Parts: sequence; structure tokens; C-alpha cells
Amino acid sequence: QVQLVESGGGLVQPGGSLRLSCAASGSIFRINDMGWYRQAPEKQRELVATITRGGSTTHADSVKGRFTIFRDNAKNTVYLQMNSLKPDDTAVYLCNADIRVRMTSPSVGFWGQGTQVTVSS
Repeated sequence: QVQLVESGGGLVQPGGSLRLSCAASGSIFRINDMGWYRQAPEKQRELVATITRGGSTTHADSVKGRFTIFRDNAKNTVYLQMNSLKPDDTAVYLCNADIRVRMTSPSVGFWGQGTQVTVSS
């Protein structure tokens, strides 16, 4: 069984920073792409950033220059460094990972439970 556990969310003032972490554990052969999504109340889930196993990244236009995704393959962990936070960044942030549980298994998407980020003065 595979679990993704996010941490690092909280309340921060506008202009502040937070670093989110998402650690994968359980029966894992290989983790391919990993990513962060966010969902604000009454809004659709939004892709924030993705990173391949080799380290290639994409970031949504709304966070470019402020957020950075990176990962530690040895720790099966993906991070999201968030700087210059704005009230519009307030949302539940969810981690996603494409994981092969065995060498012969196809890649399957797993989700974490989410961590709340609130940007407010």
C-alpha cells in the first residue's frame, strides 16, 4: 500500500514563505512524475507545478517566479517552496505522484490528503 503525506501548510501573512513537503511511503518500485495541485473553495482544482524523475519542472503562470518545485528521489519526497505568498494562494494543496509498485506494474496516480495554506493578514 502506498501513502503520500503532505506537511508544511499553515497560516502566513502576505509576502511570507512556506515550504510544503510530500513524502511517499509503502510498496514502491519507482516514482515517476510528481506534482502539486491546489483547490480553493468553490474553485476547480488547479495544477501548480510538476517535476519529472529527472528533475524537469513546469510551473503554472500564476506562481512562476514565486514557487519552486523540487524533489529528493532518495527520500521519495517532493517539495514546494512558496515565496511572496498572496491571499489568492489560499487553498488546500495536494500532492500527486505516478508510482509503479512493482517492476512489472504500470504507473498509477496516487494522491495525498492535502494540507491547508492560508495567506492572510
